[in-house]
Amino acid sequence: MNEPARSAFLPREEQIEKAVGRKQMSIGIPRDLHDDEKRISLTPEAVKILTDAGNEIFMERAAGQAAGFTDREYSDNGAVVADTAAKVYECDIIIKIAPFKPKEASQLRVGQTVISFMNVATMSEDVLSTLMRKRVTALASERIKDADGMLPVVESMSEISGVTSVLLASEYLSTTSGGKGVMLGGVTGVTPTEVIIIGANTAGEYAARAALGLGAIVRVFDTSVHRLRNFQNLLGQRIYTSTFHPQVLQKALKSADVLIGALSTDILMPWFYVTEEMVQGMKRGSVIIDLSVDTGGCVETAEPRAIKDPIYEKHGVIHYSAWNLPSRVPKTASIALSNVFRPLMQDIADAGGITHMLKFNPGLRSGVYIFNGILTNEVLGQKFGILSKDINLLLAAF
Repeated sequence: MNEPARSAFLPREEQIEKAVGRKQMSIGIPRDLHDDEKRISLTPEAVKILTDAGNEIFMERAAGQAAGFTDREYSDNGAVVADTAAKVYECDIIIKIAPFKPKEASQLRVGQTVISFMNVATMSEDVLSTLMRKRVTALASERIKDADGMLPVVESMSEISGVTSVLLASEYLSTTSGGKGVMLGGVTGVTPTEVIIIGANTAGEYAARAALGLGAIVRVFDTSVHRLRNFQNLLGQRIYTSTFHPQVLQKALKSADVLIGALSTDILMPWFYVTEEMVQGMKRGSVIIDLSVDTGGCVETAEPRAIKDPIYEKHGVIHYSAWNLPSRVPKTASIALSNVFRPLMQDIADAGGITHMLKFNPGLRSGVYIFNGILTNEVLGQKFGILSKDINLLLAAF
């Protein structure tokens, strides 16, 4: 048998051994334990780019299944697919989507780097203490900034949430979904539906674009005139905008068919821009979708619900309150997330590790809430009565 023919029958294990010799960093992707979380941080195509660069990627079996990616796709692109999470949790960096649960945090080893959504509102003291005890460096996906000072994960998920919220509102206004039987938008000779958006941010922008595209009347409220002005410029057309005045908002809500809440806050006590009294004054059969319900919400009657059971009615108004709307379209959301995390993972590997990367990357530094087991997030410190330290001062010692 000639040499080329013999090489075709070399066992895969030999190829893996050679690849390990070029290893820069090991990345672990466990399967999220949260029932509602269907997204994954890296697509098979992103895995190939990272493994071709010499990194190792370990994935728990079926980690990408809910997002429409098979284990075979990941394996064929260079990932090691493990039957259990044990091997995954031995990696240098653990990256997942949903905030850590106690069982997941307990599997971490000392000194690892972990990346996930943090969510101040739902963070438990048990999880936080475990992360600190294991001296991990933990980054919140929603707080990581890029070179332009933007929040790429939040921006990409907000685009999806904004568009999806309008599509959902259209569905739940129809009688097939228990609505009052009106079309979101407008047709000739029929008064258009009215959509109120609270929040002149990315989610609000894309919700407005979708609603305007369907022919709806859109009114936008925000606390900042500057954001409202930018909002108008981004849309390229004049629409009704107003700073937040409870009386003005209450009057507008009385004729609204759809309310989309897009404002969120880091404060520990939620501030409701739309009170229960305002909801009581809305038309029967109108629809509320609060996109910030996972961080406390901006509508008093909204409550976090699972994607499998997101609908309830209160005061005659239909509420859709799934806490992670992008998981309704997990493949699209996963590709968007992968576009952010893939270059970030390679940058960390090229920098020689997370500490060096943090010293020279202020955007990444803004996402850190625990550094080597030391709490660096002031809001979490206030919530649990723990003294937090300045990440910049801590890094000066390294």
